[in-house]
Amino acid sequence: MLDDLDKNIINMLQEDARASFADVARKLNVSEGTVHLRVKKLKDSGIIRGFYTVISPDKVGKGLTAIICVKADPAKYPDVLNVLNSMKDVYEIYDVTGEFYAVLKIRTTDMNGLTKIIDELGEVNGIDSTQTIVVLRTIKERLKIEF
Repeated sequence: MLDDLDKNIINMLQEDARASFADVARKLNVSEGTVHLRVKKLKDSGIIRGFYTVISPDKVGKGLTAIICVKADPAKYPDVLNVLNSMKDVYEIYDVTGEFYAVLKIRTTDMNGLTKIIDELGEVNGIDSTQTIVVLRTIKERLKIEF
């Protein structure tokens, strides 16, 4: 599905999403129009979902990361997911197999912020129980997809 040119364009944009199409084209020895059309195709197909600035959470007051595993009532699970999706400090939601229904990645201010989130989860109709894991330090967190 992706040829080498697509992969090279993606790799360059993952390194610097602010790189101009002209710069990418020059480095890959293709026309700027080719890069523009390829990026448009990659966006239209959903391969490129967006361009973002990567922020250091601890530098902006979100220094506590936690993983919360959620058990839910299967009949209410779609509604639970909608509520979770609307929660500000829930940054990632994974629908998983095994003992839990979902795994959440939380970023918040501190233990008080985490306590509020846990209390909020306890009030969600359809959540049966949660298990919280506080992240002590991040060893590896990769945003870039490798080819």
